[in-house]
Amino acid sequence: MIATSSLEISAKAYRQNIRYIRSEIGPEPTISAVVKGNAYGHGISQMVEIAEKAGIRHFSTFSSDEAWEVWKESKKGSEIMILGMLHPEEMEELIRKGISFYVFDFERLQKAIGISSETGIQAKVHIEVETGFHRTGFDWNQREKLAELLLENKDNIAIEGLCTHYAGAESVSNFVRVKNQIARYHEFKDFFNAKGVSFRIYHTACSAATLIFPETIMDMVRIGIAGYGFWPTKETFFAKLNSLPKGNKNPLRRLITWKSTVMSLKSVKTGEFVGYGNSYMALENIRLAIVPVGYGHGYSRLLSNQGMVLISGQYCQVVGTVTMNAIAVNIGKIKNLKVGDEVVLIGKQGGKEITVASFSESTQQVNYEMLTRLPKDIPRIIIP
Repeated sequence: MIATSSLEISAKAYRQNIRYIRSEIGPEPTISAVVKGNAYGHGISQMVEIAEKAGIRHFSTFSSDEAWEVWKESKKGSEIMILGMLHPEEMEELIRKGISFYVFDFERLQKAIGISSETGIQAKVHIEVETGFHRTGFDWNQREKLAELLLENKDNIAIEGLCTHYAGAESVSNFVRVKNQIARYHEFKDFFNAKGVSFRIYHTACSAATLIFPETIMDMVRIGIAGYGFWPTKETFFAKLNSLPKGNKNPLRRLITWKSTVMSLKSVKTGEFVGYGNSYMALENIRLAIVPVGYGHGYSRLLSNQGMVLISGQYCQVVGTVTMNAIAVNIGKIKNLKVGDEVVLIGKQGGKEITVASFSESTQQVNYEMLTRLPKDIPRIIIP
């Protein structure tokens, strides 16, 4: 079976990104590869293989279904940590498999304690504390009860980590808020230490915090978007610009290239409309290449009449409305083009490039959103 498009995932680029992250954090902290959202659209199974070959032995997922996929794909017995959702009925099996998970309320904590007591297998839990993100985490006024419960059940559960999540470390507008979060986290840490509650590891840093708040680099960093070759925001890049390696304007390398092929060729005369409706009228005789990718494949309808692809090393504009399964592109003066020739939707061809950033900005999406909207059924191919 041959799909209408494919995604190439560069293992070499990932290794470069991990080398850069390691140069920033030093040799000791663990790098946890965050693979939520189908590994930011890159494919969990592909990224587990690539990451483990690059030396990664810890993965973070949002939910239990993602954790099971990592567990199935891992060949190195890597640690797996669930940051968010798990169904209570799955908890016992997660505990039996040694998969750790965030605990951010007493209900989940009591459930974990109960299962651990019944099975004699310690649940590996990471205690998430509320420092100002206001989504999940134990509140400051719950600390006494929490400490008491952890001490009473220290033989039943393995208290793996003390963690929190920052509310936009990638933006200077959140600087004060993040600084306050860092301070509150340390208040929690000091409180637990004083109570005799110890944690195996301390971790708070996402990609952005790792790169611009070095004080957040503790025993582990949770690297998501940076691992895939993207700066969390332009602000993050500019904040690091002066400290980047000399002669290397950008040490992060994009992993992903999205390719399709020319499905058919069509000539359109002056004054004729292209595709549905009348959003595009040919102002001269033009030639079109029809590409079998549309909004059903993650190519946004907002790219109608403004998206660009690369064919024969030339930029070609999308004309007419992006449909569910196809786009039409003006191939201009390209000669000798034939059905089956390569089309690059994202990536490089002939010295030119269409970046995820330019693609995302054209569709009013952030990189994260555009990447995670790439359907799972597009084949992902690992390029060594």
